[in-house]
Amino acid sequence: MYNVHMSAYQKQQAKNKIIDLAGQGLDLIAFWQGSNEVLVQTIPHYMTPCWYTLDPASLLVTSHYNANPEMLPLPAEWLAHEYFEDDFHKIANVARSERGFSTIHEATEGDPSRSLGWNLYVRPYGGDQELLVALRTLTGDIWGVLGLYRNADQPLFDAEECRFLLGIAPYLAEGARRGLLIGEATDPEGLEAPGLVILRENWTVESLTPGVDRWLDELPGGEWKAHGKLPPAVLSVAGRALRTAEHANAPGEVALARVLSRSGRWMVLHGAALVGSGGRRTAVIIEPSHPARIASLLMAAYELTEREQEVTRLVLQGNSTAEIATSLVISVHTVQQHLKSVFEKTAVRSRRELIGRVFFSHYEPRVRDNEQRAILGQPLRGGPLDQHQNT
Repeated sequence: MYNVHMSAYQKQQAKNKIIDLAGQGLDLIAFWQGSNEVLVQTIPHYMTPCWYTLDPASLLVTSHYNANPEMLPLPAEWLAHEYFEDDFHKIANVARSERGFSTIHEATEGDPSRSLGWNLYVRPYGGDQELLVALRTLTGDIWGVLGLYRNADQPLFDAEECRFLLGIAPYLAEGARRGLLIGEATDPEGLEAPGLVILRENWTVESLTPGVDRWLDELPGGEWKAHGKLPPAVLSVAGRALRTAEHANAPGEVALARVLSRSGRWMVLHGAALVGSGGRRTAVIIEPSHPARIASLLMAAYELTEREQEVTRLVLQGNSTAEIATSLVISVHTVQQHLKSVFEKTAVRSRRELIGRVFFSHYEPRVRDNEQRAILGQPLRGGPLDQHQNT
């Protein structure tokens, strides 16, 4: 039944279920499936939700999941429209917006038929409404977007429903972030892939992912290969994660640490308590701290300077020339000069062409790779795809 809002108790219960799912260490698809079960009971919608992951560095799509097989794979025409054409309701625009959500009816002032995307990719499937919600962590990092739909017989998404979705969005973002990190750690892509250590409550090691022993030995105090000794930083992050998990149904916060390795580079450790597994366990993910992956690809593919890479990254996120100038503390004229050079090196004539070029060169391959991985039951990965990297 529509127009029947949840009670405060029901909202809190639904939120708790999402928090619980985010803390279970699920792969991304399993997390989306569990979240679908919560949403179908709380927010009436048509067909099934669309889940997108975004690269936080560029806000470009890295994967898409929909439980309805008819909605997979993402049509090439939809991707071309999203990244080469202007429209009222774009994923990146909603993701970076201050309020973090938007409906097609609001964006088109009540007339969604003004949107070419709505006419081509929503209406033919029987949909009338589209609600997009940015999935931001509590620290503000954007990891995805949720799309919900309704048909013409259903009421418009209202303010109360949007407030509820904004309330659970940080935990949906955290579940996505953990799912991608754990997926990359359990099925490494290249030598710089994250590693995962699962610790039991008594601090003994339950499992390690391939290659993580390298990171364990590189951290100060670690002697894993020789003596089975974990670095103090791993135990510290695990302990902090466990202390925030008050009980089995409250996984707590992610504990973070940035540690200078023996080789002189910074490493990032993420600690999270795992719930619902019959005991108190902790997952610690270790990865080298490096610039966004898109930066190295831009340099390798187009020989962009460091400043040109920064300008390009901000263009990909949807920033205006004035916003880029403010962010980089340079003049508008200097931004325009950098853009002119970027356009020449990438053989494009506009911002829209630049975004499309980068997406279809480095992100569309990731989307297609993730679609195949989902079919094969393999973990999904984030970030752009370096097609020259051994996998």
